[in-house]
Amino acid sequence: MPAPQGLLFDVTACVLCGACWLADKEQNKLPVPDGDFTSDELSDKAFLVIKQRQNRGVRFSCMHCVNPTCVSACPVGALEKTGIGPVVYHRGRCIGCRYCLMACPFSIPKYEWSKTLPYVRKCDLCYGRIVTGEPPACANACPSGALIFGDRDALLREARRRIGAYPGRYIDHVYGETEVGGTSLLILSDIPLDQLGYPAGITDVVVPSLTGAALRSVPKIAFLGGALLVGLFWLTQRRNEVLVRQALQPASDESDEKGGE
Repeated sequence: MPAPQGLLFDVTACVLCGACWLADKEQNKLPVPDGDFTSDELSDKAFLVIKQRQNRGVRFSCMHCVNPTCVSACPVGALEKTGIGPVVYHRGRCIGCRYCLMACPFSIPKYEWSKTLPYVRKCDLCYGRIVTGEPPACANACPSGALIFGDRDALLREARRRIGAYPGRYIDHVYGETEVGGTSLLILSDIPLDQLGYPAGITDVVVPSLTGAALRSVPKIAFLGGALLVGLFWLTQRRNEVLVRQALQPASDESDEKGGE
């Protein structure tokens, strides 16, 4: 199996052309809204958006975490971290619980609220293209080299090379190298990304280690809750039986008295 793949996005090289955004729309057969492409928002109809922040182009899409919280939170395996990098979604398994939406530290998965039979939607890093040896559509369309595709380890080395070669151009940090245990989308920038709209307070903690501990307690909670409900049902039935007997008792006593006369 190939080594885990990923993307390296260089904020300083983005020319805000929108080519990656349009390629994503075409690849996933998503509607193209009217107006400036930078006004598009992440939704069930937009898996990748480019925003203009502080005169820079900034990409927002699924980070394809190395240890995805969405995968650990899904109780039916509808989300899967593949060996080659992308986090993919199996719609046939989804039960619509939307735990993945709540679990994602980057608020990426979106739900088709407007549909009668809704599903979860997000970027899958063009998994179908990757397995056939093609790069993701967005990386293939980028004309400036701001977005490159390859082995995650090789991309990390390239990011470190750029930082070393141009220390005045970048901050000394590869976003996604360690955040939440690492992501397959790596980002280089000249200013901290929380100043460009990325979530603040993202730690290096592998979040599934926390959700896993929480989910392991679910069977115990379910058992105790079930036992409590059974107990309440028994008490309710017992009380009803006592009330019925009390209601019938006077009638029985009266019948006995008349029989004695």
